Amino acid sequence: MILVIISSVILLDQATKFLAIKFLQLNQPVVVFKNFLYLTLVHNRGAAFGMFQNQLLMFVLISIFAIVLIVYSLRDKRNSLIYRISLSLILGGAIGNLIDRARLGFVIDFLDFRVWPVFNLADSVITIAAVLLTWELLFKKNAA
Repeated sequence: MILVIISSVILLDQATKFLAIKFLQLNQPVVVFKNFLYLTLVHNRGAAFGMFQNQLLMFVLISIFAIVLIVYSLRDKRNSLIYRISLSLILGGAIGNLIDRARLGFVIDFLDFRVWPVFNLADSVITIAAVLLTWELLFKKNAA
């Protein structure tokens, strides 16, 4: 199941980025729901919120390090299912963005809510999984 989750996130992430590149013009927003959701193709050469621009090698190395740590942690079957699912989602998202960095030198972003920096499916999955993981760790800690 873990490999299915990881593979699905990578496949969906790369498919949506392929469609964004194919149908959107760089920095030209397309209205999906006026004043709510736009599709805006952006080449993100930084981290979250565009921080640390043009630090490709640093991002690649940090991603590889995080991937190794997550894979190591996933091998421990004593971890809860929610913990392992959360790590699998984070791993899939991290690999999806790493593919962009390795292939293009930047990450493809396209989801634009105008109140938040433009992001992609991998970013969304990582964020949701991080919240789920935090919840699991807090709940597990309080249950002890």
